[in-house]
Amino acid sequence: MASPIKATIILCDAAQADPSGKLHMLGAGWSVTGSPTGAAAVAVLLKIPWDLANTKLPFSLQLEDADGQPVILGGAPVDMRSEFEVGRPPGLDPGSPIDASFQLSVQPMPLAPGRYQWRLHVGVDEFAESFQVRA
Repeated sequence: MASPIKATIILCDAAQADPSGKLHMLGAGWSVTGSPTGAAAVAVLLKIPWDLANTKLPFSLQLEDADGQPVILGGAPVDMRSEFEVGRPPGLDPGSPIDASFQLSVQPMPLAPGRYQWRLHVGVDEFAESFQVRA
């Protein structure tokens, strides 16, 4: 059985991932916003276990309401689905986790007041980060 993936999800005003696995963020760490929301980003920092290197990993990131239901805007769910693969960098000690990251830029959304969460699935692992929308 493969080691678990570790993930940190950070809500921010803007983010940009670079090829080295770093994320550059502005206005990072908020958990309360108004409606409509401002332009924002969901920044995801991953630690991929050594034994999952060179393996295609599916992932999805989906916005859900307080009941865990997908948020639908414009007739479609607010989500991102893809796959990625990380290689072992030369010289990395065996067993070391491998850094990976990505970000999803989000346009302003007309969300009703309440609790929401971004749910991330990477391989078989699941993570979430919630936020509150005020009136």
